[in-house]
Amino acid sequence: MKIFSYLLVYRRFLLIVLTPLLLLPLPLIIKTKEAECAYTLFVVAIFWLTEALPLAVSALLPAFMFPLFGIMESKEVASAYFKDFHLLLIGVICLATSIEKWNFHKRVALRMVMLVGVNPAWLMLGFMVSCAFLSMWLSNTSAAAMVMPIVEAVAQQIIRAEAEADALEMSCSNGSINPALELDENIGACESSDWKKKEKKLNGYDKNVGSTVCTIEKENEKEKEQVLKNLPPAETGEKSRKDKYSGIFKVMCLCVAYSATIGGLTTITGTSTNLIFAEHFNTRYPACQCINFGSWFILSIPITVIILLLSWVWLQWLFLGFDFKNMFKCGKKKTAREEASAQVIQEEYKKLGPMSYPEIVTLVLFILMTLLWFTRDPGFIPGWSSLFPKYKGYATDSTTALVIGLLFFIIPAKTLSRTSNGENTAFGYTPLITWKEFQSCMPWEIAILVGGGFALADGCEVSKLSEWVAHKLTPLGSLPLWLVILISCLIVTSVTEVASNPATITIFLPILSPLAEAIHVNPLFILIPATLCTSFAFLLPVANPANAIVFSYGHLTVMDMVKAGLGINIIGVAVVMLAIMTWIVPIFDLYTYPSWAPNIPSANSTGL
Repeated sequence: MKIFSYLLVYRRFLLIVLTPLLLLPLPLIIKTKEAECAYTLFVVAIFWLTEALPLAVSALLPAFMFPLFGIMESKEVASAYFKDFHLLLIGVICLATSIEKWNFHKRVALRMVMLVGVNPAWLMLGFMVSCAFLSMWLSNTSAAAMVMPIVEAVAQQIIRAEAEADALEMSCSNGSINPALELDENIGACESSDWKKKEKKLNGYDKNVGSTVCTIEKENEKEKEQVLKNLPPAETGEKSRKDKYSGIFKVMCLCVAYSATIGGLTTITGTSTNLIFAEHFNTRYPACQCINFGSWFILSIPITVIILLLSWVWLQWLFLGFDFKNMFKCGKKKTAREEASAQVIQEEYKKLGPMSYPEIVTLVLFILMTLLWFTRDPGFIPGWSSLFPKYKGYATDSTTALVIGLLFFIIPAKTLSRTSNGENTAFGYTPLITWKEFQSCMPWEIAILVGGGFALADGCEVSKLSEWVAHKLTPLGSLPLWLVILISCLIVTSVTEVASNPATITIFLPILSPLAEAIHVNPLFILIPATLCTSFAFLLPVANPANAIVFSYGHLTVMDMVKAGLGINIIGVAVVMLAIMTWIVPIFDLYTYPSWAPNIPSANSTGL
């Protein structure tokens, strides 16, 4: 038993040592550049999937393995670790840092929730929309971490209000009705230890009754017993209430975790998998300039909206039941839960006060960055990049992100203020964000991980491993195209549940690109759905950081997340398949094999 305990303790160390040794016969026996590159790829992929080493550390392995195998020179490998993607990431993180520092995210989230109202179903949708919107521009992890404390506060007040209502219902006589609740009132108000008289004004169910008084006296034991007899059994009632409260917490938590992931699909900068895809695609197919912020937004916004709405319906039905009649009933009086929610949200919003100067500047720069992204090269009209015809293709989305990002380090965070005698008071110059604040938000691990992925992709090209893979995958051309896409989506969706999203997409992009070329299909036909499905890590708490953050609040079990996540996964894959076969086709003319993709002769033809 001691041996097994030692193996368990040192399992990561053993994995790190044994993986390269067990795979070593591959380059020693075959002795080709393809085999040596495949050896490096396998070692890095296993370390990424198992996380035996930190992801960034594993990503550095090609930097010394490729030069030692004679695949690429050291300076060539090093150049792959910093590309246009990293400049775009730096600009986006500057914006995210300012949004987090000045609490602009909280204002956006609360305002969106206030707009949809406090009905439980609509409140849930409000949190989902606000979290999804934030995750379009921030990391999914940041969006979930920002919104979750607000959701927790609202859910706590809902439970407190409903528990108070239940306690008062149990202690009042048959003719009594629920009180107008105060959020900070004790749950057992009508049954205090000294049985003092308590009086409350109540809103009656009978419209003719204006108010009534609930008075409980110590001597009136018989009346109390009669009331308790008319109530359901205590155990059954308590279990029902606990189930109801538990359902509220579960659905609120899950809606944040899933909407943070779903919202990230919408923009190129919304999640690291989208950025990795864009950089890989533009590097492998430099002649194609069709993937940019605007084109991705157009193809993905319908996908995001449909998945978000269907997820809302699924979670609502799974945990709370979906009551269309109550949801859409106009003029309905607010329940205790709705009153509690509204009060908490309004109080939280009031605490923020009026919009501050840094928030206004952040909002302006955010809008400016978005507009510049959309208008650089929209496709249907000339964009601002056409103002520089001699330098076509020089300016990319990273150019815009860097220009706006640098402004956050220049624009002062405080303005001049006037004293009572009318004189201006100057503060010390401090920009909107500092370098230390930027560093604390910058995901350096992702930056190095992506660089390692680019280095692997370059090595596969130089060693001809990608051509060998393409040749072996050619027989798949006999399958129907929709089946090839579905298989790709299901594989990456399964792998991403146990591996990080960036690692999954980094492993599969160099495989799927040659697959598309081998079966003579537009690479976007396979790469776009695979990229989107890589984000569908909904099943497990460890599948992505947003899930882990929500799970850490203690309201969910693993089975809760598996049960809900399985439905979201099915919804996501189905919507992506629908999209790639319908509205995405004309955007990129997917049924035509493009001139910018290599023309690999193949005897097999793909069934469309």
